[in-house]
Amino acid sequence: MGDDIRSGEAAATRLVRGTPLTEALDITDPGAWTALDAGVRAIARYRSSLLPGGYGAGTPGDGTAGGAPQSAAAPGRPTAGLGRLRLGLRPPARPRSADRGAGSRRRAGAPGAPAPEPVAGAGRPGPPDESAGLPVRSRLALALCHPDGRVREAALDGVAEHPVLLPLLVVRAGDWAAPVRERARRLLGGMLDVETAVALAPLILRVGRRERGAFGVELLDGVLRRAPRERLLPLHTHTDRAVRRFAFRSAVEEGLLSPGELARRASWDDDPVIQTLCADAAVAAVTDEGGDSGWDDVLEPLLGARSPRARSAGVTALRRAGRPGRAVEFLADRAAVVRACARYVVRRHGTDPLPWYRERCADPADPAVPPGAVIGLAECGERADAELLWPLLAHPAPTVRARAVAGLRALDVTDVARLLPLLEDPAPGVVREASTALLPSAGTLPDDWLTGFLTADRPRHARVAAFRLLDARGGLVGLRAAVALLDDRDERLRAWAGQSVQRWRPGADTPRGEAEVGELLDRARHLFSDYVLRRRKWEAGLRG
Repeated sequence: MGDDIRSGEAAATRLVRGTPLTEALDITDPGAWTALDAGVRAIARYRSSLLPGGYGAGTPGDGTAGGAPQSAAAPGRPTAGLGRLRLGLRPPARPRSADRGAGSRRRAGAPGAPAPEPVAGAGRPGPPDESAGLPVRSRLALALCHPDGRVREAALDGVAEHPVLLPLLVVRAGDWAAPVRERARRLLGGMLDVETAVALAPLILRVGRRERGAFGVELLDGVLRRAPRERLLPLHTHTDRAVRRFAFRSAVEEGLLSPGELARRASWDDDPVIQTLCADAAVAAVTDEGGDSGWDDVLEPLLGARSPRARSAGVTALRRAGRPGRAVEFLADRAAVVRACARYVVRRHGTDPLPWYRERCADPADPAVPPGAVIGLAECGERADAELLWPLLAHPAPTVRARAVAGLRALDVTDVARLLPLLEDPAPGVVREASTALLPSAGTLPDDWLTGFLTADRPRHARVAAFRLLDARGGLVGLRAAVALLDDRDERLRAWAGQSVQRWRPGADTPRGEAEVGELLDRARHLFSDYVLRRRKWEAGLRG
């Protein structure tokens, strides 16, 4: 949020310096418009004369910045009229009751001549308007973001002559000031056609997340539902994820896409929400009258999708399609959710998947052992099945070894002596799984042997695994390991070690007054203030 305001302030500053609107900000970026809206109000706090109308940020409770004006055309406030005069815009229609009230007050002055109404601050010149001479678009954009609601309202009608400012009309349709909001909504409803709605969809959905932004989303939905199907296709491949989600939800509700099209969308879109939405809709849309061809159009894209969400939907649909036998080939899928769905379908067909898993893992010398079958055995097996997993720790395939370690951990079977040598495995995945399995036993591991993995000649994954275990042990051993990595060549590992030193506290196994603790803390003194360093030493029984 802070970055948005800062970028908005920079864009507003460029506008008041005379930079054309299209050069001052990226008009195709919805975030640039919302940032400009916040940035104009930010600069008004310290340079009010930069804005059209000469109106500052005001004070709380006076109907200016930060609060909704009581009336966007309230009489007796010189700023509103000044802002409209300098903008050259038609003021909003004033209710007749307000005109009569203002007239009666004028007649209360000297007989026969209208007298000006006394106002606070009358007679004192306001700040000079430094925005005079700016391009009309720039002045209008600044006015549409002005802290004073009356200036914002006065600027709304100018959008019709400058459609490039339509994004700010969208922002104002969610304005906190009711007169501005209602007028902006009337104008937006008359100007939003299909082409404009497609272009403004990212901004409308962005503003729609605000407290008063629902109107724009409802208006967008109504316009797009009346549009021809071909006009909406660009939204299905839009780079903005929120736009794609909105477009697909609308397409599913309206039935604009066939089951096969939905399945294909689910198979290649990278958004998990869209994958689930389209996959579920595709399966639900297949009717029994469609026959095998209808299922083929849906199942083939889903079962071949890269996304586990899409594949799992396809595997689950095999039962309804009457093809449960095909689920067997997904019992060893690389994704856990797909394996679980495959086991569900197979079991509902009356087959126990456990013997299938045991058969696939029975020969540790078989180079074709599926890694998914190894972890699948642990997911549905018993602790006795660990005897099939231990030999797989020596399998030539790194993925099989890693899944075997993960499977043993899932079965809650841990043998430190057999797992410890895996920390020297050349495969990072195996070392990572081994360190995770050994973590509960970190206090019993040989610290001198693990410390040897922290040297610069060891690969990164070995240093990370060793430090993970030593850091979990804590005490003097953990501090020694962390300080040893403060000069590591890997930036992330150095940062992790520094954080470990900063949160270190002497444990029950740390000898009081241990001189090595003081030496290690002195080596890391750049991580502490003088006070905190003395405090740490005092906690360890050392004199600062």
